[in-house]
Amino acid sequence: MSTYGNKRLVTGARYGLRDWLAQRITGALMALFTVVVLVQMLLPGAIGYDRWAGIFAAQWMKVLTFTVILSLAYHAWVGVRDIWMDYVKPVGIRLTLHVFTLVWLVGCTGWALQVLWRL
Repeated sequence: MSTYGNKRLVTGARYGLRDWLAQRITGALMALFTVVVLVQMLLPGAIGYDRWAGIFAAQWMKVLTFTVILSLAYHAWVGVRDIWMDYVKPVGIRLTLHVFTLVWLVGCTGWALQVLWRL
């Protein structure tokens, strides 16, 4: 009999169906977005600022891009959080890295949304 009895001791990152599913769904959404943008770019016509701005001027594209930006931030958070949980053992350093990662991702998301809604 182990010292822990029947209790299961879980350490490190929270491995689970929710995180696994979130990574797959956000990854699929980003892949779909990439295909949509590539199709738009492969249509006949000159590729320049006007065309690029035109792609993102449509409301449906802004909504899709907004969703993908949020998905990218969440996807990155789950992945980087798991790396910190798995490989950084000192709790203070891990907490600092978590906070830095969250602040960085929120800042990047805010900047990306600002760029999107200016178009």
